[in-house]
Amino acid sequence: MSSVVDRQRYVVHLTVVAADLPAAELLARSIARSLAFLPDVRMGETTVSEVDDQGVQRQVFCDRLLGGRRRCVRRTDHPGNCTS
Repeated sequence: MSSVVDRQRYVVHLTVVAADLPAAELLARSIARSLAFLPDVRMGETTVSEVDDQGVQRQVFCDRLLGGRRRCVRRTDHPGNCTS
């Protein structure tokens, strides 16, 4: 039986340049999806904020809990059904 190791959560801030908020959100989703193969990345918790207002973070994935411990990987406020 393996022991459970407590691990802390951290946020890695990566500043990017985008034309507007929707473009920044698209870039954030693209970066998160490209790193999804790493087991320690929490893709659904990806957020975007303006550099001068980092206290206001906008979630970029729906992240709704689906069956089988899966989560929705579509953008926030997406039309239609959730998908994993």
